[in-house]
Amino acid sequence: MTGKDLRRKILIVDDNKQNIEILMDLFKEEYKVTAAITPQRALKVAATAPQPDIILLDIVMPLMDGYDVCKELKRDEKTKDIPVIFVTAVSEVMDEAMGFKVGAVDYITKPFHPPMVQARVAMHIEMKRRQELLEKFAYFDALTDIPNRRYFDDHLDKEWNRALRSQRPMSLLLMDIDNFKEYNDAYGHGSGDVALRKVAQAIKASLRRAGDFVARYGGEEFAAVLPYTDEAKARETAWQISQAVESQEIEHKSSPVAKLLTISTGLATAAPSSGIAPQDILKAADAALYKAKRQGKMRLEVAEVV
Repeated sequence: MTGKDLRRKILIVDDNKQNIEILMDLFKEEYKVTAAITPQRALKVAATAPQPDIILLDIVMPLMDGYDVCKELKRDEKTKDIPVIFVTAVSEVMDEAMGFKVGAVDYITKPFHPPMVQARVAMHIEMKRRQELLEKFAYFDALTDIPNRRYFDDHLDKEWNRALRSQRPMSLLLMDIDNFKEYNDAYGHGSGDVALRKVAQAIKASLRRAGDFVARYGGEEFAAVLPYTDEAKARETAWQISQAVESQEIEHKSSPVAKLLTISTGLATAAPSSGIAPQDILKAADAALYKAKRQGKMRLEVAEVV
């Protein structure tokens, strides 16, 4: 293959190199296959991007058996959703109830029957793919192709807790398209949908750090979570977003503030502590956005978190 390898990834965990070679030969044409001969290596590979789509895990291994490895995988937030198929010899004692209890989705037995092994692995990878699609539809806004309010609420809580542990500041931007009702009235809802997509993508492209996050907050409102960001840096990011939106040059003749589509922004920055909740920074950013709209729009306002 040339370019980026888009094949699904299989991780094989077995202390027997011959078993690894057999399984690799079965899957190497269709999948990207990685192997680990120790549980410790397996756990590290599983948690490292790009993560495996499925793990074939031998049960009988020295020091740490497959059941314990599976338990560790399911405890880790990074690896808990990776399907695990146990691999065991027909002659070995197999506790299927234990396997499913610790989180495995299936068993395959040695000696391997290639068509059956391939079919079962393909089935579980396809089930994982469908689950990923369902999760995307549940958490992403279909119109703008960015995360939705539900995803934002979950993400804000996670980033807040992370900031609380690190004792580093976090900033939040709430943005609203100015006079969007008038835009829809003048140009039609079809053009309004196109404008929403352009604004969403302009905001997304302006967030250059890996941890920065934007979601459609509701209607014509957007929210951006900026971890490890103080007020000065957040002001700079807000300005870059406003410039990016205006550079789209979306005509808005009905706007009293400009002849192009613009946004108003509310900013709040907090150093998380046990006395402050995620809703406090959200409430402060919302108050700042309200002030920006009241003060004439097409501007940034900042509120203190109290």
